[in-house]
Amino acid sequence: MRQPASALLEADRVALQVGSRWLCREFSLRLDAGECLVLLGPNGAGKTTLLHTLAGLRPAEAGEVRLAGTPYGGRSPRETARLRAVLPQIQPDPFPASVLETALVGRHPHLGRWAWEGREDQRIAHAALDRVGMAAFAERDLQSLSGGERQRVAIAALLAQQPALYLLDEPLNHLDLHYRIRVLELFRSLATEGAGVVLVLHDIDLAARYADHVILLDGQGGVTAGTAQAVLQADRLSAAYGHHLRRVEVAGRTVFLPE
Repeated sequence: MRQPASALLEADRVALQVGSRWLCREFSLRLDAGECLVLLGPNGAGKTTLLHTLAGLRPAEAGEVRLAGTPYGGRSPRETARLRAVLPQIQPDPFPASVLETALVGRHPHLGRWAWEGREDQRIAHAALDRVGMAAFAERDLQSLSGGERQRVAIAALLAQQPALYLLDEPLNHLDLHYRIRVLELFRSLATEGAGVVLVLHDIDLAARYADHVILLDGQGGVTAGTAQAVLQADRLSAAYGHHLRRVEVAGRTVFLPE
């Protein structure tokens, strides 16, 4: 099948640096609608910095990132927010709010400057809460929730935003096993529906299960970007994480076992 002229997300010869340290040398990658990209690497390798760069929140030291064919500087913040949504690692809660009010924050890019949320916005927010199992908590005070419940509300706000591209920094934080899988299945289904998804994960086995593409940072400035099948090789992962891993096929799934 011939690919469209513009990918949903493109990194063109991108390189990242913090101070005198290079997080990654030049790499290029294309993410089309319907695909899932996972960022992997050891702690401190620069996964969050890379995600922020792919989200247009910080510039690259070299190269260019394009959203739907246009560099981030070529769009207004409102237009960008309608196209892509970002989940940070930490959810700030400076003001008291209900779960529903927090989910409705995702509707702000679709509202006029002085507009209030209408019935359709309310419907979308309630539906988003339902998809993450938080519909019954709509009137609860946000600060009364557990860490995992708060994380699911943050994800619901992204769903209410209805972007074409989701970028999520460690979305499995605080979640137990049931919701870890439920959240990954949710974003896999969103990709199937035509969205693009970028995830920072720590679990290599889950990356092997859900990713179409992988960017692997080794913490020394090295980067490998490509299809999941090409990048998720035991020798390459062992070198990046500093521990020998063995690739095993279990019940039709690929897992990597530490030696």
